Amino acid sequence: MELVVKDISFGYNKNVNVLDKVSFSVRSGEVLGILGPNGTGKTTLLKCINNIIKYRSGDIYFNGQSLSGLNQIEMAKIIAYVPQYINNMFPVSVIDTVLMGRLPYSRYGYSEDDRKIAFDTIRIMNLEKFAFRNIMEMSGGERQRVLIARAMVQQPKIITLDEPTSSLDLHNQLFILKLVSKTNNISIIMTIHDLNLASMFCDNLLMLKDSHVFAYGKSQEVINEKNISEMYNVNTKVSIVDGFKHVRLLKE
Repeated sequence: MELVVKDISFGYNKNVNVLDKVSFSVRSGEVLGILGPNGTGKTTLLKCINNIIKYRSGDIYFNGQSLSGLNQIEMAKIIAYVPQYINNMFPVSVIDTVLMGRLPYSRYGYSEDDRKIAFDTIRIMNLEKFAFRNIMEMSGGERQRVLIARAMVQQPKIITLDEPTSSLDLHNQLFILKLVSKTNNISIIMTIHDLNLASMFCDNLLMLKDSHVFAYGKSQEVINEKNISEMYNVNTKVSIVDGFKHVRLLKE
C-alpha cells in the first residue's frame, strides 16, 4: 500500500501559493515527518491530504486511486486526522469521544466489536482511569492522547498528526511516538518541530521552505548542519548518538 502526493499546490488567495508542487510518497508502515519553520504550510499540507481543504492542482493517490472523488466515509476508512488544537469540543466522556472513530463502520449504532476496539485502544493508550471522565476536564496533553486513540480506533491505513507531541511532557512524547511508530501496517505522516525526536522516530523527512520541498529523503540523510542552517537560520552541531542524528543548538 502506498500514498502518493503528486505536485500538490494550494493557496488561500489566488495570487500566493502556500504549497507549490509538493510531491512525496509514503509506503505501508512508514513514518514520514514534515519539518519547516512556522508558516511554511505543514498543517495546510495535512489538511490537503485529508480533503479538509481542496488543493488547486495536483492529486493524491492511495494504491493508485485518486482520493479527490471519495466521500467522507470512504476517506475516513483510509486516512485519520489528529489536529494540533481543538477548541470546539463538546463535554462528552473519553469513551464516547474514542467511539466516534467507529462512525465510518457503524450505521445503526455501536456494536460490541466497536466497543471492544475502543476499550482495547483506551487500555493501550493508558487512558483507562479517564474512560468515563468528561474530556473538557482533562489537560491538553491528556486530551491529545484521547484524540490519537480516536484515530487509532478508526482503523485507517494512514494516520496524519499535526504536532502530536506539542502538548505532552517528555515521558508522554516518547510514549506516543513509540506507539505510533510501531503501529503495524499503518503509515504515519506527522508535522514535528523537534529534530531529535524526528531523527529517532521518522523513517523519512520532508522539509518545506518557501512553499516548496526543500529536502526529502531518509531522516539520517536529511538532518545535517547545512540543511538546518538554510531552513531555520541557526547554527547547530549535528552528531550521531546511539545510531541517530542528534542536533545541538549553538549560541553563535
